[in-house]
Amino acid sequence: MTTDIKLLDYLKVRRSTPALQLSEPGPEKAEIEDILRLAVRVPDHGKLAPWRFIVYRGAERERLGEAALRIALEKNPELGEEQQNVERSRFLRAPVVIAIVSTAQPHFKIPEWEQVMSAGAVCLNLLMSANAHGYAANWLTEWLAFDEALWPELGIKSGEKVAGFMYIGSTTFPPVERPRPELADVVTWVGGPEDGNA
Repeated sequence: MTTDIKLLDYLKVRRSTPALQLSEPGPEKAEIEDILRLAVRVPDHGKLAPWRFIVYRGAERERLGEAALRIALEKNPELGEEQQNVERSRFLRAPVVIAIVSTAQPHFKIPEWEQVMSAGAVCLNLLMSANAHGYAANWLTEWLAFDEALWPELGIKSGEKVAGFMYIGSTTFPPVERPRPELADVVTWVGGPEDGNA
C-alpha cells in the first residue's frame, strides 16, 4: 500500500484557525471555484448533491452584518455597544464567507440523515480544500445558522438548513493544538487477531 506522506503530515496537524485571527488576502473567485470543486468530492448516496453554497464577499458582508445586528436588537433591545459591534462585524472576520446549505429532504430511497451527513462531509472537505490552497479557515454556525429571521437576508430558502459558515482568509498566527480524545475513550474493538481474525 502506498502512503501519501504529505496528506498524513497535514492530517496530523490539521487545525481550524479562529475566525478573529483571519485577515486579507482571501481567495479570488477562480480560487474559490477551485476550492469548491474539491469540496464537493464527498460521499453522496444517490448522487443527490443535497447541499449548496452561497459565497459572500466584499461589501455584501457589511450589509449582512447590519442585518444580523438589526435582528439581534429586535430580540434584545438592551444589547450593549460591545455586543452590537460583534454582531455588526460577524461577516467581516474573513475576506470570504461561504454558507454551506443542507437541502436534505425526504427521498424514496436515500434516508434524509445520510443527506445531512453528506452536507457535514462537504463542510470538512471545504475547510481542508481551503487549507490545501494555502488559506486558513474556520467552520462556524453560531446563532446565524439557526435563526430563520435572518435567512432571507442570507439567501436561505424555506425548508433548508445551514450546515455552517466557512470563514476563509489568511493568518499570521501559528496554529495552536487543542486536546484530542484518547482512542481508548472513543473506540470499541470487536474481533481481531486474538479471535483468529485478521
